[in-house]
Amino acid sequence: MSLVKHTSGKAVNLVRGLVRRPGRLAAEATALLVAAAVAFPLYWMVLGAFKPAGEIESSEPRPWTLAPSLDSFRRVFGQQEFGRYFLNSLLVAGTVVIASALIAFLAATAVTRFRFRFRTTLLIMFLVAQMVPVEALTIPLFFLMRDFGQLNTLGALILPHIAFSLPFAIWMLRGFVKAVPEALEEAAYIDGASRARFLWQILFPLVFPGLVATSVFSFISTWNDFLFAKSFIISDTSQSTLPMALLVFYKPDEPDWGGVMAASTVMTIPVLVFFVLVQRRLVSGLGGAVKD
Repeated sequence: MSLVKHTSGKAVNLVRGLVRRPGRLAAEATALLVAAAVAFPLYWMVLGAFKPAGEIESSEPRPWTLAPSLDSFRRVFGQQEFGRYFLNSLLVAGTVVIASALIAFLAATAVTRFRFRFRTTLLIMFLVAQMVPVEALTIPLFFLMRDFGQLNTLGALILPHIAFSLPFAIWMLRGFVKAVPEALEEAAYIDGASRARFLWQILFPLVFPGLVATSVFSFISTWNDFLFAKSFIISDTSQSTLPMALLVFYKPDEPDWGGVMAASTVMTIPVLVFFVLVQRRLVSGLGGAVKD
């Protein structure tokens, strides 16, 4: 009797699988098409970086090359200021990631653990700040950086990016801080831990996945920034960042598309490396944010 029930159960599961399979196959096929559409520009960029000049300028573009060349990369690394641009980008992005993560962690803890007047208003203001287009604030920020004497300095790039990264980071970390039970904090105080010790030795490791998730977004937005780099670095090219290196190869009369693609490929590598290093913590961080 049990054998009959087991056999019938397997048959029912098989039928259900066959019924659901067309829908699942359609969903998987759609996902593959979307992934291919998203990945194609990246593939075309890398392909253009390895194509010889004759194939890039050909009137019949082909999605492959039979004669890959490193000439475009040689022109990129042969630029005298390219190394300086790379270090400037690394310094700006690293400073923004560390500063915004620490400030967002402290701010999220404050708005979650403490009760004070206008707390809700402050949170709403964070959302309003996210709704304002960056382009609309470029001119006011330009005059602000000029009055502070920060034009043509890396500070003109660091400060605005920290300001734009904080609202999203605070809102996201607020959920992680809220998920930590207050009983854990009370137990730490009973055991003699100070507020600072609880903050850095207990709460900080628990919300670290959320910090990693917010850091990825702030790093990508800062590393790929072209608008602020073009607006605030006017005359001192030694303070320019890596996206400005693209202008060296883009000339309206005779653009060097191979150089543009090679420089873009080099710019993408640090982002991919950073993403691979924090991938596991990023997934857990986003999962915790969605769960909250």
